[in-house]
Amino acid sequence: MSMPTPSSLRTNADLRQLQRTMAAALRQPLTRQDGMPTSTQVDFITPNDRMSGFARLEIYARQYWFRLLDCLYDDYPALRVFLGERRFQQLCRDYLAQHPSTSWTLRNLGSALPAFTTDLKARDVARVEWAQTLAFDEVLKKPLRIDDLLGADPSMLRLGLQPCVVLLRIDHAVDHFITAMKKADADVRGSASQAMSEAPTRAKVAKAPKLKRECVHLAVHRHDNQLYFKRLAPESFAMLMALRDGLTLADAIEFALSQASPDTDWPAQIRDWFTEFSQLGWFTHFPRKS
Repeated sequence: MSMPTPSSLRTNADLRQLQRTMAAALRQPLTRQDGMPTSTQVDFITPNDRMSGFARLEIYARQYWFRLLDCLYDDYPALRVFLGERRFQQLCRDYLAQHPSTSWTLRNLGSALPAFTTDLKARDVARVEWAQTLAFDEVLKKPLRIDDLLGADPSMLRLGLQPCVVLLRIDHAVDHFITAMKKADADVRGSASQAMSEAPTRAKVAKAPKLKRECVHLAVHRHDNQLYFKRLAPESFAMLMALRDGLTLADAIEFALSQASPDTDWPAQIRDWFTEFSQLGWFTHFPRKS
């Protein structure tokens, strides 16, 4: 890797070029020994009486990579358990080589990891974990209550959904997988806490729970600052998705029930859905176009 380095910083353009050179050096994947590639351009880093320019730059390269790897390690614990430590670490390194951090917040670092993951089971796990990040971090707007909807014309009414409610259709029971993983992890931690004579270590799940294939319509949401999974009927999922896409309430219901069984008392069922979703605070004013 070689980029032009300004001989002096006289203009903003010179500074930007130096920043680009520095960033390109840091974003190179580390070697298998977690070192910086020996081919790295270091002419913009001066040595001191203790370290060469290469060694000084390598400290920053390692800090950059280890910090980002730690973020993905913390944001995707279920994916790490599913893949195993070695495969997960390799996935993260490959991902960061193609998707370096470009946001002011590290929350967004793993946003493209689900799409980057080629294993379909692992992709579903990653999708749910990214949904958890969004559900935890997104804003909670003023909710609409069921009484706020009384008297509204369904053919005109548009409802917004809370940004902290994330809707997913997945092909595997990831919600059950994560719940079982957390229980197993709690069991491991509980057992470790009783081993008073042993030095404390970072608890690990001894064996990954089984991830079953199952079509799941899932809402990942925040309530009272806690994250929850809620499985939805296909019809209620379709209705919520249609509302989120801007359809009126009447059109959203029609869309959701277009292939539904006629044997169900749908008016009563829809009333129950709206009561429950309103109690959870999922509905809000539909955002106005700017």
